[in-house]
Amino acid sequence: MLTKRIIPCLDIKDGRTVKGVRFEGLRDAGDPVALAARYAREGADELVFLDITATNQKRATLVALVRDVARELDIPFTVGGGIGTVADVEVLLMNGADKVSINSAALARPELIDELAARFGSQCIVVAADTRYNDADGWQVYTRAGTNNTGRDAVQWCREAADRGAGEILLTSMSNDGTKDGFALDITGAVSRAVSVPVVASGGAGSKQDFTNVFLQAHADAGLAASIFHFGEIGIRELKEHLRRDGIPVRL
Repeated sequence: MLTKRIIPCLDIKDGRTVKGVRFEGLRDAGDPVALAARYAREGADELVFLDITATNQKRATLVALVRDVARELDIPFTVGGGIGTVADVEVLLMNGADKVSINSAALARPELIDELAARFGSQCIVVAADTRYNDADGWQVYTRAGTNNTGRDAVQWCREAADRGAGEILLTSMSNDGTKDGFALDITGAVSRAVSVPVVASGGAGSKQDFTNVFLQAHADAGLAASIFHFGEIGIRELKEHLRRDGIPVRL
């Protein structure tokens, strides 16, 4: 089994880190650069920064934040939010991002994935899929902060994204996001089986055991969480020690 990664996620709004429940009810969680530096010291394997309002409000991408974070960090980080063109990706990578995450733009024009992978390499292209379950259609992909059901089946979309050149899938269960009820093991496992690229599980982490479950039962390659780290509920090192005791390889 390859080493599993622990990835704190920093949702950014108006230059601050925020966190909500099911993409709503946002509360302030601190300065993103300071939080990033803290997580790097504590042993995070990577970080993800997502501007949760950029696509909705047509804001420019997070170039200034990327530059500031790159000066502070020596671990890889991904940035996403409002990224829709080759030029958007280029400026973020040039300013220090290791990977970029695309979401709405890829669904609107899937060929963008092919273009980005050809230009920059699959290793730095992440496709984020925000998913929700409904009884009629199963797991579907959503955009616009969870307000728009695209009608795309989650597993099929993730498979297409990987086939087009995505180097990683960032899979969020919006049904679980912020609830601390645990990761959505069913959809995470289904996507992990369907694609040959790494899958980052997101949405619902509330305990150390939740990470054990998503690694052993759903075969995720990485576990991403926000509020449990931001508000000091679980430390990264204690989480990794727990995982190692459970037989899961991690970097300490």
